[in-house]
Amino acid sequence: MPKFVYDFTEGNKDLKDLLGGKGANLAEMTNLGLPVPPGFTITAEACRHYLEHGTLPDGLEDEVNRHLTALEGAMGKRLGQSDDPLLVSVRSGAKFSMPGMMETVLNIGLNDESVHGLAAQAGDERFAWDSYRRLIQMFGKTVLGIDGDLFEDAIEAAKDARGTKDDVDLRAEDFESLVDRFKGIVRDQAGREFPTDPREQMDLAVRAVFDSWNAPRAILYRRQERIPVDLGTAVNICSMVFGNLGMDSGTGVAFTRDPATGQQGIYGDYLQNAQGEDVVAGIRNTVPLTELEKIDKGSYDRLLAIMETLENHYRDMCDIEFTIERGKLWMLQTRVGKRTAAAAFRIACQLLDQGLIDLDEATRRVTGDQLAQLMFPRFAARVDGVKKLTRGMNASPGAAVGKAVFTTARAVELSGRGEDVILVRRETNPDDLAGMVAAKGVLTSRGGKTSHAAVVARGMGKTCVCGAEELDVDVKAGRFTAPGGVTVNEGDVVSIDGSSGDVYLGEVPVEDSPVVRYFEGELSLEDGDELVTAVDRVMEHADASAALRVRANADNAEDSARARRFGAQGIGLCRTEHMFLGDRRQLVEKLILAEDADERQAALDALEPLQKQDFEGIFEAMDGLPVTIRLIDPPLHEFLPDITELSVKVALAGDGADRKDRKLLEAVNRLHEQNPMLGLRGVRLGLVIPGLFSMQVRAIAEAAAARRLAGGDPRPEIMIPLVGAVQELEAVREESRAILDEVRERTGVDVPALIGTMIELPRAALTAGQIAEAAEFFSFGTNDLTQTTWGFSRDDVEAAFFSRYLELGIFGVSPFETLDRDGVGRLVRIAAEEGRKARPGIKLGICGEHGGDPDSVHFCHEVGLDYVSCSPFRIPVARLEAGRAAIEAKAGGGSDSR
Repeated sequence: MPKFVYDFTEGNKDLKDLLGGKGANLAEMTNLGLPVPPGFTITAEACRHYLEHGTLPDGLEDEVNRHLTALEGAMGKRLGQSDDPLLVSVRSGAKFSMPGMMETVLNIGLNDESVHGLAAQAGDERFAWDSYRRLIQMFGKTVLGIDGDLFEDAIEAAKDARGTKDDVDLRAEDFESLVDRFKGIVRDQAGREFPTDPREQMDLAVRAVFDSWNAPRAILYRRQERIPVDLGTAVNICSMVFGNLGMDSGTGVAFTRDPATGQQGIYGDYLQNAQGEDVVAGIRNTVPLTELEKIDKGSYDRLLAIMETLENHYRDMCDIEFTIERGKLWMLQTRVGKRTAAAAFRIACQLLDQGLIDLDEATRRVTGDQLAQLMFPRFAARVDGVKKLTRGMNASPGAAVGKAVFTTARAVELSGRGEDVILVRRETNPDDLAGMVAAKGVLTSRGGKTSHAAVVARGMGKTCVCGAEELDVDVKAGRFTAPGGVTVNEGDVVSIDGSSGDVYLGEVPVEDSPVVRYFEGELSLEDGDELVTAVDRVMEHADASAALRVRANADNAEDSARARRFGAQGIGLCRTEHMFLGDRRQLVEKLILAEDADERQAALDALEPLQKQDFEGIFEAMDGLPVTIRLIDPPLHEFLPDITELSVKVALAGDGADRKDRKLLEAVNRLHEQNPMLGLRGVRLGLVIPGLFSMQVRAIAEAAAARRLAGGDPRPEIMIPLVGAVQELEAVREESRAILDEVRERTGVDVPALIGTMIELPRAALTAGQIAEAAEFFSFGTNDLTQTTWGFSRDDVEAAFFSRYLELGIFGVSPFETLDRDGVGRLVRIAAEEGRKARPGIKLGICGEHGGDPDSVHFCHEVGLDYVSCSPFRIPVARLEAGRAAIEAKAGGGSDSR
């Protein structure tokens, strides 16, 4: 029978899969001899059994009994003992940190009898009744599903009656009255009495924690962070220590470095006479952790020593929760702390310089998603004509502009319409997660850098300003009031600067980030700051480690040049159909409407010099690097007028309709397709319209010859699109070879050009062995391969039902965002293996936008592709992830960035 319960003395930090992050780290701190309250952990395996079968696994109750008895023996008191009660907390703890997403219940073991025993032992009736009301409040909301606002409204009424706005001013009799009121709320809302049996409280709380794994907010968070759905959560049962015993007690959260910037120092929040949930909930404004030195120097010094011990032990920035109980320091949790993108790069290089990690580990500690965040624009240095409202805490950097909204529902609604919003709250709670995901940034009037809003926003890479105390936020009225009486209503545009904490009314202009300027070559390392230097160090090592090369998807000389500045090692996809838009569209119309060979050739002759000019510019920008040019691959309707508009125009004109319009309508009707994406396009177009592909190949060859004569080093690769049968490729290849030979003989310049194909149809992937006999390279067009494998039209289905599929868990993430490894990925594997078997030296790449997605880049490394190709802006992301993939493979595993 498996073991389902582990004492804190039995585990260690490497057992996160079994004990969850919190349980594993509590065990590790216990092993280090740090002051951890005794307790035990129920494993995530027990949770998985419960969620699958609806019942607790056999043997779990007996194990819990044995561990609870041992805990009672160690503490010298029983759970809920009337004269001296042992109280415990029941807290969730999944493998990956999910701050505030699952449940916690504190003070389990209190009832109408033991509350008096607690008061007697503590010598403080106020503390005892405060603890009791907290239990009923948390139990009612968490276990019984009662609306938390009912409890909050009762607390507000008690404070109003006392004439105060602060919980600490409430007296023992106030909390005793609240206990009675809370019991009434439980009776009215849950249809039952609050359970007074301590063991029933604990058992129900454990089940509630298990159930919270599938709470809507937890599901949404896992989807956002790409956390696997089948992990489950462990449950930690820990003897209570109390920070609400008076002003010589308190609770806090500390970071060994600043999670927003990465700077070394003393960072965190402390709250006297409080329990831990008060800090993360942000319901009372905390004091900076440095103030603890004045309040309790002994505890402060012990805390700093423990922080240093933990950072050196974990070799990373640590996030710590602690409680001080009448001058004694207790450690309640530690974990590798969530941090902003900028902090991640700085901390990685700081730890490298301290000798705690090596270059490989420093590179594994950062991600492509974090690098992308650093490339987002930031507010301009000078802000003119925009009113600054206030300054709060710079909780999570970035520049965010949007309409002020005050509820999660409104944030989701407006974001769904494509509008940018800023979610404004007094403080956020886990139920606000959907609004935080939808918003561009988060602004709160309460809470510090360790509040729920700050921690979750940092984890998501969202801009956040917390604790803007000068703002009076009225959620119900949908407005906030700033100093000077300025009122900001829902829908008014505000700008928040997560780097400075500044809040503005109106739209603040943005500028390129220093990291983008560094990639552009506008900012040297000497001119840059610590962040730019850190990015450079990591990127240099990633490039040196990578097996995958990174190319760009670029269709003109300007994009090609930018891609090269960003580190592209060639072009993996040049889409020639983009060259036929604008004024050239009329030439394509003439080609389509041509009634004989002469008219068709005239149209082609007009297009060819324009194409040659395009290719010369791209070859110049990518001199010495490969350029893969895809021959035209549009559905023809993209070059023709809308059938309905043209039909109406001709019908209204009647007999006076223009002859050209009539001819155009005939062509539109003749070429009209029910599903153009599966119709006359790609290689089919080249085979049906004589001379079209030939014109393009000739333009490529002549542009390459011209560049060679000018002293350049062009390296063209000609890609035939949408091939499904080798015979299609053979026909176009032979024609292309003949043109290349003809241009070589005429110009006297030999420019070798590879001829290959795009694998974007399931049949092409499954017959890759045959196709490789005629192809010198494969480029996987994963956008279309995903469409044709799933049977999705991307433009039609994403808005139609993808959100529902994500809710149901059919998708963990959109298959157009991250490569579908099981379906599309398997086709890529098959094609790569069979292609190499038929032609050992075949070059393999990917040119769908998956080429810039971090997870997909790792897959491409695993399959052994030669390169990925993506849009110019994503080039640095792909470079970093190509290096990380190689480093993780070398290490025989991988670090998870979640």
